[in-house]
Amino acid sequence: MSPVLSSRFFALSGLAALALAGSLAGAVAQPLTVVELFTSQGCSSCPPANANLIRVKDRPGVLALSFNVTYWDYLGWKDTFGKQEFTQRQVSYEPPLGHDGPFTPQVVVNGHADVVGAAPGEIEHLIAATAKAGGPSLLLEGGKVAIGAGAAPGGHADVWLVRYTKGVVEVPVARGENTGRTLPHANVVHALTKLGSWSGVAKTLDLPAASGGLSTAVLVQSPGGGPILAAAAN
Repeated sequence: MSPVLSSRFFALSGLAALALAGSLAGAVAQPLTVVELFTSQGCSSCPPANANLIRVKDRPGVLALSFNVTYWDYLGWKDTFGKQEFTQRQVSYEPPLGHDGPFTPQVVVNGHADVVGAAPGEIEHLIAATAKAGGPSLLLEGGKVAIGAGAAPGGHADVWLVRYTKGVVEVPVARGENTGRTLPHANVVHALTKLGSWSGVAKTLDLPAASGGLSTAVLVQSPGGGPILAAAAN
């Protein structure tokens, strides 16, 4: 290869590398829209919302999560994924959203807008109408979560670790309002843990290893059911 061709080759290679780096940076920087469905296997009006969440779970830039609550268990069927901490998460959302108490189904987008989510297109419309999270950068890598510097409303935010099963899970229901039905669930959450807090200063937190094939998401969120400032998932 001649010196001229060689220089052109390296110049083109450098441009290609820069283009690739820019593409990757754009992908990493894309803010996630967090769509939380609060649902229950004991709720007869929940299956349409479950189905609607399935329709958006693979959309680019969307993190769809199913949180199964416990307050309908008394109707005869104990939700197989229900946990009290998921119920409490929903309860914390209701005052800021202007509701007296929790109900199902309920879809909350980015922690600050909600809809029932059972009608066709409802979730899609709410996603389109809700502002993107504009918080700090967030990177999950090497057993760590790195949070960039930024503005923390009120001086601090909570950092939540979410473990969930990616994909669709079918659950046959033997009793209660959905007796005899097999209900699909998208991206079912199995664990919700507070990792720490963020004050606006860049910091790194340890990320416990996932087990049982569960996927990981991290949310940076204003306390007390406030807006989600940033989210990342693996």
